[in-house]
Amino acid sequence: MVALLAEFRQYLQCEKRVSQNTVDSYCRDVSYFLSYLRGIGIEDPAEASAGDVRNYLSSLEAEKKSSSTIVRIIASVRCFYGYLGKLGYIVQNPTETIRPKKDSKKLPQILNNREIEALLSQPNPQDPKGCRDKAILELLYATGIRASELVNLNVEDINLTNGTLICARGKSGERMIPVYPTAIAAASSYICNVRTSLITTDGGQALFVNLNGNRLTRQGFWKIVKSYAEQAGIKKDLTTHTLRHSFALHLLENGADLKDIQVMLGHSDISSTQIYVRLLNDHFKEVYNQCHPRAKLG
Repeated sequence: MVALLAEFRQYLQCEKRVSQNTVDSYCRDVSYFLSYLRGIGIEDPAEASAGDVRNYLSSLEAEKKSSSTIVRIIASVRCFYGYLGKLGYIVQNPTETIRPKKDSKKLPQILNNREIEALLSQPNPQDPKGCRDKAILELLYATGIRASELVNLNVEDINLTNGTLICARGKSGERMIPVYPTAIAAASSYICNVRTSLITTDGGQALFVNLNGNRLTRQGFWKIVKSYAEQAGIKKDLTTHTLRHSFALHLLENGADLKDIQVMLGHSDISSTQIYVRLLNDHFKEVYNQCHPRAKLG
């Protein structure tokens, strides 16, 4: 099983050419599934039945895993068995008849303008850590890049003179995103005054580094966002994508074209971007119900 999983990882990287986060996520999901099979006495994944897969999914539901997590796990395991099928390793794919339960897709949480301002005002730019964190939060909201893309940025990826950011790590390849002046100023202050005093040899060309001088991790990034959100008194259920979602909805709300937002977000399919139209419609309904003098009558 270990050898198969290693070969599957190479297949995802070299043939499917998916992002490193997807590779890690799929392999982790499949590893947990294979551990489950071993726990029920199945050493060879080719011997697993559709019933075994369903029982595994039922165990995840019993553990209160979210529907989105289970959908991702189904996709991971299905991809793994698809790979085994290509190798001729299996006769019957046990995931063929497995379908996720229909569930209303939970819309992402969005920060309003007041919450955004409160969050961005939390870091103290006079302090080295605060200066770095201010640049991180401003760049995230300015560009809408993914958390994984942010931590993978190198110094040369931001052009302080032109006010642009090159994001070259994503499903859609390289893309250039404009950055508003306040975010450029925050990034410039961090790069010129703080980064050079933190960076170590191991940090390489990383734009954002931790206090030990090494490239910032996604876990470190998440701790930063969560900490400042708590300081700002934000009670919403935040994720690493909250500023990304807020960026997209606020652009749409202010008249940006959906296709332009798609390009800036790095979505390969416009359907991924269309969720913000639904979010915008829900937002307008909420404003209407709260503000129209006759909306609450009857």
